[in-house]
Amino acid sequence: MLNMNFSERIVIDTQQQAWQPSPAQGVWRKPLEREAKESGHTSSIVKYDANSQFATHQHPFGEEIFVLEGVFSDENGDYPAGSYLRNPPGSQHAPFSKEGCIIFVKLNQFDPRDTDVVKLNTLHTPWLTGMGGLQVMPLHEFEHEHTALVKWPKDEVFQPHRHYGGEEILVLTGKFQDEQGEYPRHTWIRSPHMSGHFPFVKEETIILVKTGHLPVSLSK
Repeated sequence: MLNMNFSERIVIDTQQQAWQPSPAQGVWRKPLEREAKESGHTSSIVKYDANSQFATHQHPFGEEIFVLEGVFSDENGDYPAGSYLRNPPGSQHAPFSKEGCIIFVKLNQFDPRDTDVVKLNTLHTPWLTGMGGLQVMPLHEFEHEHTALVKWPKDEVFQPHRHYGGEEILVLTGKFQDEQGEYPRHTWIRSPHMSGHFPFVKEETIILVKTGHLPVSLSK
């Protein structure tokens, strides 16, 4: 297991991690949390070299992807940087990349009833007005779980708050900050149920945020 104690706060600057080989030639990964070596609850940054592919595989409890760089593809289409994808429980595909890509992937973390298929290009999706100077782009929600992009303007300061069901952040651009530290591009932060912080930025910053999805009691 790796980082599977959901009562702990985890911060990983993924740009400082070394790429590790996957079972597929030309596909590399940086593990963030992992229940088992090649199965179960997993979150990773994954890199496809140009003209690399992964074997057809199933998603017993779903797959969630955000394309960070390049173009990710499967038999259903091509997904450029900025694409947000959800493949529901029981789905399968054979992914590849012609030009190469880097993606953020979360496997086997869906409620079995969460069966929506989502294919969204966030570069062509409008922002909505959020609290203060924030802009928000909702990506998906299911009961207590919410996923969105949040754009922070330069020098924005948010109110102190807590996270019922936890919070998970991947910094996409800029530098996110709170009273506990600074988090540059591609830093991954997982904060447990009822954790709190006082976030702010000094430069325009975009983050991918998921809330309400972590256990509300101590877990493994």
